[in-house]
Amino acid sequence: MRSTLVAIKGHPKLRLQLIVTGMHLDRSRGRSLDAIRAEGWTVDAVIPWAKGDGSPTAAAGAMGKATASLAKTFAALNSEIVLVVGDRVEAFAAASAAHVSNRLVAHVHGGDRALGLVDDSLRHAITKLAHIHFPATQLSAQRIKKMGEDSWRIVRAGSPGLDAIRTDAAPRTTLAREFPGLGPRTYALLLLHPQSPDPSREGQSAKLLLKCVEAIGFQHVLIVYPNNDPGAQGIASYWDELAPSNRRIIRRDLPRELFLGLMRDAAILVGNSSSGIIEAASFGAPVLDIGDRQAGRERGTNVAHAQFNESSIQNALKRIWRSGNPIRFPAKNGYGSGGAGQKIASTLAEIKTPRFLRKLIAY
Repeated sequence: MRSTLVAIKGHPKLRLQLIVTGMHLDRSRGRSLDAIRAEGWTVDAVIPWAKGDGSPTAAAGAMGKATASLAKTFAALNSEIVLVVGDRVEAFAAASAAHVSNRLVAHVHGGDRALGLVDDSLRHAITKLAHIHFPATQLSAQRIKKMGEDSWRIVRAGSPGLDAIRTDAAPRTTLAREFPGLGPRTYALLLLHPQSPDPSREGQSAKLLLKCVEAIGFQHVLIVYPNNDPGAQGIASYWDELAPSNRRIIRRDLPRELFLGLMRDAAILVGNSSSGIIEAASFGAPVLDIGDRQAGRERGTNVAHAQFNESSIQNALKRIWRSGNPIRFPAKNGYGSGGAGQKIASTLAEIKTPRFLRKLIAY
């Protein structure tokens, strides 16, 4: 969302407020709040997010507490529009607090399909709470309309994550300095999120996936820690327990520039991250999407799919790796080609709030 924040900050009719919560505060995932501030952004409020035991019940409790705090913060800041993205529980908390307290909700990336854990339900629930929609694709825009949303509320913007994606990606000189010995098209970038709330099951999934990846001839395997969905602790705990290895590189968090550069130059991005579905196509990077977390999401020809079993994963990896001559694809992305942030900001600047706040299902 950086391009959108830059566009909002620079627009003469808008004033940017930034509220940080959720995984940005989690030290076990790198505490990216510090990186936000280090970039020079003014953080207007920090909303605590209870970590709990990683269970669905704890996640629901954390969301409830954050919803109450967000409502109070919106009032204190006198926020008029609350902009949220995607399908996370943090976005749902913010959308709920804003809608009920009579503030306009703007939603980016609504109308998508992706199973996740509770993602699909939360995304469409946010759509019904939102007053203005910024879908990334034409199909997503059509789904929003089918949900009874007025056509004039729907502005297809593309994905903000694709704005300047190629220039934002770290150059190879930077990657060489940060990751000595890591050559382009020689390594697998592994990013696995939970498919269930069961930590034991998710730990076994991480173990199986790493076994499959290391059985192929990649020179290195670069592992990034998962998000904080229920069940993620099982994956994180398995990564914690791994013995040191010259072949493995493990990072709890990565700055966006480094992650994009690593994605661009990887032989493959493997796991079940939405970044493999949305961003990777802009580089023509091959992706192996595993399991059902991203089921239903639109994808390009660069994305292959495997079931979560050893033979399916290894066969797919071999087809992509091709004995050290990994396949590449044209850099073509159905989620957009840039300019989303500017389009979102210019649309928000012209909104007539009373008209947008009054919602009635369109059929």
